[in-house]
Amino acid sequence: MTISHITTTQFDSNVGSSVRDYVELLKPRVMSLVVFSGLVGLIVAPGHIHPLLGFVTILSIALSAGGSAAVNMWYDRDIDAIMLRTRTRPLPQGRIEPQAALEFGSTLIFLSVVLMALVVGWLAAGLLAFASLFYIYVYTIWLKRRTPQNIVIGGAAGAFPPVIAWAAVTGSIGLPAVILFLIIFFWTPPHFWALALYRNEDYRRAGVPMMPVIAGARRTKIEMLVYTLILFPLSLAPAFTNMGGIVYLAGATALSSLFIVCAVRVMFDDTHKSARQMFGYSIFYLFALLTLLLVEHALQVWA
Repeated sequence: MTISHITTTQFDSNVGSSVRDYVELLKPRVMSLVVFSGLVGLIVAPGHIHPLLGFVTILSIALSAGGSAAVNMWYDRDIDAIMLRTRTRPLPQGRIEPQAALEFGSTLIFLSVVLMALVVGWLAAGLLAFASLFYIYVYTIWLKRRTPQNIVIGGAAGAFPPVIAWAAVTGSIGLPAVILFLIIFFWTPPHFWALALYRNEDYRRAGVPMMPVIAGARRTKIEMLVYTLILFPLSLAPAFTNMGGIVYLAGATALSSLFIVCAVRVMFDDTHKSARQMFGYSIFYLFALLTLLLVEHALQVWA
């Protein structure tokens, strides 16, 4: 093996690692749910959007979500280094410089908003910009380290994608879009608090005032159950608009009932097993609920 071959091999490896690290900054697993919810809003919205404009809408939502995640990682790099769940991220490990992460995230957000404004429309672009700024300034910088209600208020940022997509299609914000927003908004606390329950020591060590840290496990479990109960009628609401029908109603009833069952099980479980299961189910729940809307829409189109 020649010296030049060794150097080239090492260079290729470093480049590959760098690309993976930048992809990790985007929080791709979180982004997938964000993009999917935006796609559902795009498809079920009344009216028609040109496929190219639809693609630009989803691309802009993805870029904005990824950029916001990168800025979030830049700001939280100190506590990420303390928490077991996050200490292997690129910034705590020193694989990406903080300034590079901030510039990367800010550029993605800027490009996403400009692209949306120029190609799709100013209302959708304004909502996209607001969601990104809300996530960065309201949730990440202001609330996350100050109040156990951080995820309740800050979670609103993650509920905007279907509203943004709806605005891209219709040029307005209709009641069905607000319903989609409320479903994701009220889904977020029980979803995230389930994680916080079994990662409680992580948050305590990092000084992040998550609900289990400040209010204790029992109070957190009660609030998780309350949110799942509020979510139940909200999850059924699309069946009474032009978004859904009997198929959606039946599926949403079953899915939301199981979500409540998960919360009840967490209430009476002193271990972390039920909380882990509820966290996993909560991700499936939202994906499945949104998929039902797509199924219902397809049935309406084919009817």
